[in-house]
Amino acid sequence: MNSTDNSPGKGTPEGLAADPRFKVVERTLKQYQYRADALLEVLHVAQEAFGCLSDELMNHVARQLRVPPSRVYGVATFYHFFTLEARGEHSCVVCTGTACYVKRSAEIVTRLENEFDVKAGKTTADGKLTLSTVRCLGSCGLAPIVVLDGETVGRCTPDSAAAAVRVMLAEKSPASAEAVRPVRRRKGEGQ
Repeated sequence: MNSTDNSPGKGTPEGLAADPRFKVVERTLKQYQYRADALLEVLHVAQEAFGCLSDELMNHVARQLRVPPSRVYGVATFYHFFTLEARGEHSCVVCTGTACYVKRSAEIVTRLENEFDVKAGKTTADGKLTLSTVRCLGSCGLAPIVVLDGETVGRCTPDSAAAAVRVMLAEKSPASAEAVRPVRRRKGEGQ
């Protein structure tokens, strides 16, 4: 295939075309009729399929939707959901919003960075853990909050967060550790 062809449905780079996950992206492009206003939907599907948005993948989406690559890159870097780097097998997200920050979330981040040899926003060398921070998760009553593989753990300390990550890496389920139980928000409790 010619990767310089700009017509919709054409010009797929050979590296992507050989990957079976790419068919999902192509179906989505076709479903939205290669419309530029489908950019967010297409990027969501692409990330779900590939785990991250590579330059090659973003350039292909730009060609197919007939938008400048800078627009695709701008959207991919603006929204927190998107990532340009492969994520780890497990994820740890630490809230750094005001309530969590006041209750020492920065110390939690530092402890996790030191104990697991990973900087916030990066993945460990073995690909097991991605450590991220977010501005606010909207559960201020449970501050400080850590989200482990989608499971919210409230009222964390640096020690309890590190223990929860160790359990997650060993057992895949932070909720199964007796020392670390997710704190659920009660009706009416919140921000």
